[in-house]
Amino acid sequence: MPDAMDQSPEVTVDAVVIGAGFAGLYQLLCLRDRLGLSVQVLEAGDGVGGTWYWNRYPGARCDSESHSYAFYFDEALLQDWSWTERYPGQAEIMRYLNHVADRFDLRRDIRFNARVASAEYDEASNRWHVRTEDGARYAATYLITAVGCLSSANVPDIPGRENFDGRWFHTGQWPHDGVDFSGKRVGMVGTGSTGIQAAPVIAETAGHLTVFQRTANYSIPARNAPLTEEFKAWAKASTAEIRATMHASVNGHAFMIQNRSAHDVTDAEREAIYQAAWDLGGLRFRANFRDILTDKAANDTASAFLKAQIGKVVKDPQTAAVLSNIDHPFATKRPPIDSGYFETFNRDNVSLVDLRAAPIERITENGILTKDGVEHPLDIIVFATGFDAMTGPLLAMDITGRDGVTLKDAWKEGPKTYLGLQVAGFPNLFTVTGPGSPSVLTNMPVCIEQHVEWITDCIAHLRANHIPTIEPATDAVDRWVAHVNDAANATLLPQAGHSWYLGANVPGKPRVFMPYAGGMARYRRTCADVAARGYDGFVLGAPARGALEMTR
Repeated sequence: MPDAMDQSPEVTVDAVVIGAGFAGLYQLLCLRDRLGLSVQVLEAGDGVGGTWYWNRYPGARCDSESHSYAFYFDEALLQDWSWTERYPGQAEIMRYLNHVADRFDLRRDIRFNARVASAEYDEASNRWHVRTEDGARYAATYLITAVGCLSSANVPDIPGRENFDGRWFHTGQWPHDGVDFSGKRVGMVGTGSTGIQAAPVIAETAGHLTVFQRTANYSIPARNAPLTEEFKAWAKASTAEIRATMHASVNGHAFMIQNRSAHDVTDAEREAIYQAAWDLGGLRFRANFRDILTDKAANDTASAFLKAQIGKVVKDPQTAAVLSNIDHPFATKRPPIDSGYFETFNRDNVSLVDLRAAPIERITENGILTKDGVEHPLDIIVFATGFDAMTGPLLAMDITGRDGVTLKDAWKEGPKTYLGLQVAGFPNLFTVTGPGSPSVLTNMPVCIEQHVEWITDCIAHLRANHIPTIEPATDAVDRWVAHVNDAANATLLPQAGHSWYLGANVPGKPRVFMPYAGGMARYRRTCADVAARGYDGFVLGAPARGALEMTR
C-alpha cells in the first residue's frame, strides 16, 4: 500500500531549485525575474543562508575579503549594502543573504524545512519528479542543484561515540542556540580551517580545551578589523574595477597573483616580501609569486617561512614542533586564515594531542582514549572534521536519471561531469558549482554568479529554440574529466594526499581530484566558448537512448 504522504498532489513548475544559499537565491532570481519561469526552491533549513545557515560554530568567518564576498550582478545592491569587517563573520553573512532575499522578494518561492529525499527523471514526459522527506511532490522540466560544496557534514565513525556520557557536536550541524563551554572540558577533533577558526573562541570560555591534531596545518593571520569609512567609500566607488579584477583573476578574488617567480629575488628580498604579506594577513600571502603552486622549490620557500612563524608565536618548543610538523606543500590543502590560532596554544587551559604519535583508539564514557593508553576526560567533544565535500550533498539525495541509473552508480568511481555543470544520462539536471568546476578553489560568489548566469542563458536558449532537453555527450564528459586531472597534475595540489579536494577525508570515497584547478578566468572563457559554439559537447534535443553524438 503506498505511503499516505506520497498521495499529496504533485505541484508542477518549470524549474525546481534545491538550496537557498548564494546559488539558490540567485538562480531563483534569474529564472523567475529574467526568464519569467515558475520556480520552486526547496530548502532543508528554516531560513535562507545555505552553508552559512548550518555553519554557525564559534569563530565561523569567511576567508574572502568582504568587499569581494558579495553579489556583483546588481549595482544598486552593491551600493545599498555596507560590510563592517574585512572578513565577515557568519552572522553578518546571514544578515546579507536575508537582505538579498527581502530586497528581491524571493521568499514567496522558497519552501523551507523541505529536505529533498529523491529526484527521478521520467523520459516519456521529460519531467523531473522531486519528493521531499515530508512527502511533498513536485514536477519540473529543469532541476538545478544549488546545495553547496561544503554542506554535508563528515562525522567520523569513531568506536564508542554512542557511549559518551557528555555531549558532542559537529561544526557543520551547530545548534542554533549555541553551546555553553563555560568551565567545561572540551575536546576538539580536527585542525582544518574550521578547527583553526573555532579553537581560539572555544578556549576563551572553556575550563580546558584539548585539540586533537591528526594533520598539522599552515595558517596565516587574518588581521581582521573593522572597515574604515574610507575603505567603504572606495569599495562603493570602485565596483566596476573590483568586478573586472575578480573576473580576470585565477581564484576570483579582488587581487591578482604577482607575475614574478620566487626565484627572481634574493633570499633577503623574498623574506621581506613574505614578512610584509604575513603582517598584512589573509589569502593575499599566496599571491606573492606566480609559481608557489606549480614549483616545489618555490613552494618550499613559502612553507619554510610559515613553519618558522609558528615557532616564533608558540612559546613551548615541543608544542610548536608538533604544530609545524606539516607534511604537505603550502596551499595544496585549503589554506586557512585565523584570528589567534597559534597564540591559543600559549594559554594555560589549552593542550595539544598529536594523533600521528598516538591515534584515537575509541571514545569512552568519559572522553577520548588514545592508543598510548591515555584517556582524556571530556565533557564536550567538538568534531571539526569537515565535510563530504562537493559530491556528498548531491549523493545524499536519491537522484535517478535515464533508464533508472542513479547518480551514486554513475559516480561510483568518482564524479564525472562536463564543465561541472551537467552529468551524462541526467537530462536537464544542472549542478551549480559541481565537481569539475573551480568552485572551492575560488571566491565562491564569483563562481556561483558565473554558473547561474550560464545555466540561465542555456535554459533561455532551449526555450527560445523549442529544444526539450540538454545533457553532455559521454565523450565530452570523458575529455573534461581528463582535462580536470591534467589541470590538477600541472600543480602541486595532488601532493596533499589526505586533502578533501581528493575526498581523502571520507573513508571509502574514491580518490579523485574534484575541483578544476585551471583557474576561474580560464574556466569562464571555456564555458562562454562552449555556449558560443552551439553548446559544443552537449546533446541537444531528445536523443535516442545511449546516444553519444555531439550536436554541433
